[in-house]
Amino acid sequence: MDLKWKLLSSKYIHKGKWATLRIDTCEMPNGTIVDDYYVLEYDTWVNAVAITEDNKVLMVKQYRHAADIISLEIPGGVVDDGEEPQQALRRELLEETGYQFDDFELLCTVCPNPSTGDNQVVSYLARGGKKVQGQSLDDHEEIIVEEYSIGEIKQLLAENKIMQAMHCTALFYGLMKLGEI
Repeated sequence: MDLKWKLLSSKYIHKGKWATLRIDTCEMPNGTIVDDYYVLEYDTWVNAVAITEDNKVLMVKQYRHAADIISLEIPGGVVDDGEEPQQALRRELLEETGYQFDDFELLCTVCPNPSTGDNQVVSYLARGGKKVQGQSLDDHEEIIVEEYSIGEIKQLLAENKIMQAMHCTALFYGLMKLGEI
């Protein structure tokens, strides 16, 4: 049975730096027309379960305005035009944490919310990180870098202290890859 919808038309409502909003009209396989289906277009994102040469997991704390929370997260960010995901992650790790990583292993590629958004998040396990510089943050970023043991990460997850769903997913895959769950 074919479940895929046929796109009949799209109209852009907003095109911005961080998100674009469009309205689609689609036809379902059974012939039903779906009007005014809102789709958010985002760039691809990357993140990493980043483990230092001292076997500590790097985490970042920052304010997330939409949820109005101080969020404990793994480092990551947007893949810029023309960048490969691993290249973007190297850049983001260095900018956000000051750590350089050379050992990357793909953990997963997931869709944050495929019902309303079109993007993917590519997650890696990065090992052997070395502090090589200070942070180089964007104007809108205020980030605190913290180090945790693997046991502490497992406890934070068990206590629901990490609210960013895509980061929990990456941590789950990373802990599995490390044989920790």
